[in-house]
Amino acid sequence: MANTYDTGRLNLPFVGIATFGKRPYVEDWSKIDADVAVMGAPFDFGTQFRAGARFGPRSVREASTLFSFGHAGAYDHEDDCTYLPAAVRIVDIGDADIIHTDTTRSHDNIRQGVQAMLAAGALPVVIGGDHSVNIPCIQAFEGHGDIHIFQIDAHLDFVDERHGVKVGHGSPMRRAAEKPYVTGLTQVGIRNVSSTSREGYDAARAMGTDILSVRQARVLGAEAVVARIPKGARVYVTLDIDGFCPSIAPGTGTPSHGGFLYYEVLEMLQAIAKNHEVVGMDLVEVAPDYDPTQSTSILAAQILLNFLGFVFHARGVK
Repeated sequence: MANTYDTGRLNLPFVGIATFGKRPYVEDWSKIDADVAVMGAPFDFGTQFRAGARFGPRSVREASTLFSFGHAGAYDHEDDCTYLPAAVRIVDIGDADIIHTDTTRSHDNIRQGVQAMLAAGALPVVIGGDHSVNIPCIQAFEGHGDIHIFQIDAHLDFVDERHGVKVGHGSPMRRAAEKPYVTGLTQVGIRNVSSTSREGYDAARAMGTDILSVRQARVLGAEAVVARIPKGARVYVTLDIDGFCPSIAPGTGTPSHGGFLYYEVLEMLQAIAKNHEVVGMDLVEVAPDYDPTQSTSILAAQILLNFLGFVFHARGVK
């Protein structure tokens, strides 16, 4: 969209309908015509502690209006470039339908939404919801070529099965690693008490995953962390908000102290965008009721918009 400061309505952030970034809403998934499509996945039946991530998509959308002042893109003086100019077409396709207590049908609806975005040639961005929503997101990539998953998270999420449950929010990376088109995983930020036992870590390494804690990542630096991803890999990013320190992101169901700060994550995402084709992303586990300041939702919205800016700048969209 063009700069609207001088023409049309002022349309301040607190005015109007809170679509993601106040971008156009597309209700009919067969008519997606955009570079980026954003979908909510308000599902939190997979949680093992505090629920509430079902309200994540709504809160992140509302927070994203802060970054919709009518500029034709966002100028970054450090990088001396304008990110997300009018040429980058972003739409919000609403939420996948969630059937209460029915994980299978809810996950199927999420998968169908991602499949619709991929069929339209749009970069899929999914806002959760708990981390189990990543399972149908990755399922949707079957038939779309090999992908490498880059995970930012406090927890390994590599549980195989717990009391018969294989699709909880502690299992998405295990389910992803089983897919023949997932060629590897880079798991960064893993620390402290984990949802995964020692056997899960051993299984993850045996299946080819690369695991780094926050402290290990800090020693390496953002560029060196991203350099561990195989060259030429097409990358899908899954970002659990608890990968950040709860001092800046308390609004999550399973907080874990000692996490990343804003620029540490931002610099890794910028390096990924520069060095790899990014094929999709989900951001999960924002549970806004645990953060009365709303800063967790604002952080989530800002990191998504910045990452999209990096991706399309790297693609040469000016």
